[in-house]
Amino acid sequence: MSLNTSLSVRRRWPLPAAVMLLLVAMLLWHAWPQILLQSVLWQKVLNQAMTQLLQQVAAQPHQAGLTLLLLSLAYGVLHALGPGHGKVVIATFLATHPTQLRTSIRLTLLAALLQGGVAVALVTLMLVVLQTSSRQLHLSSYWLEKGSYLLVIALGGWLGWRAVQSLRSALRPAAGGQIHAVHPQHQHEAGCACGHAHVPDARQLAQAVDVRTQLLLVLSMGLRPCSGALMMLLFAKVINVYLWGVAAALAMALGTALTVSLLGIVVQRSRLLAARVSRSASDQKRTAVVMALLMLLGAVALILAGALLWHSALPAANGLRPF
Repeated sequence: MSLNTSLSVRRRWPLPAAVMLLLVAMLLWHAWPQILLQSVLWQKVLNQAMTQLLQQVAAQPHQAGLTLLLLSLAYGVLHALGPGHGKVVIATFLATHPTQLRTSIRLTLLAALLQGGVAVALVTLMLVVLQTSSRQLHLSSYWLEKGSYLLVIALGGWLGWRAVQSLRSALRPAAGGQIHAVHPQHQHEAGCACGHAHVPDARQLAQAVDVRTQLLLVLSMGLRPCSGALMMLLFAKVINVYLWGVAAALAMALGTALTVSLLGIVVQRSRLLAARVSRSASDQKRTAVVMALLMLLGAVALILAGALLWHSALPAANGLRPF
């Protein structure tokens, strides 16, 4: 009796959880403009404080330097709340592809850290090694941004091809004799050992996010250098505290990684919850078709987003763009 009750509770719990998640999402959607406005105001305050700390760090490296790193971390957390193509890419991918939680966290962390690393590498190469002008730096940043958008299109094409392959496989007629009737004797659960795949197993997850897909995803998100890190590095170079600027830029990248990773966790868990709510053990073929179509839809969305970003990207006329 207790076992049946436990199984019944386990089968029903995703639905109320999904309802609560939907309510929270609606509240966030309603309050998001105000949240973004407050985030921008806090970023301005932090930016002014970081500028002052950079000017003080040469004389007070321990006190001012530690505060600078902490504020840079907070700035990165807030800066990642704003619009950005990386969040569109990771949210679309995780919403339409089955992934493990640790894979989601790893991808978002690597992409955000790569974005900060690209900013450091670009400024170091252009201003420190080659000693070019800031105009050349801005132009190089612009072409890296365009390249990032091309990679978004390439990612969408790659995922679209894989989605078409999955769709063809799902629509292929099953081999064997015809089954006229099925009378299930138990309620299916994940891990019930009945031989049916109710949720993606480790092999399916690995196929959905293989090494090539992960590399393309990380590069498409992280190739565009972080504008906040670029501005910090430029100012640090001007006042001759460049190494502290590098440290602040990396701390900023870590803060961005934390926010984007949280977004990745929310999207990944929401997708898993939606899959549990809509799971139907009686028609696995239909479920496979729906999942393949969802993957194809995500691929098309990435291609369209990448193309739109490519055509809308323009060189910054007066400094760097805020996002």
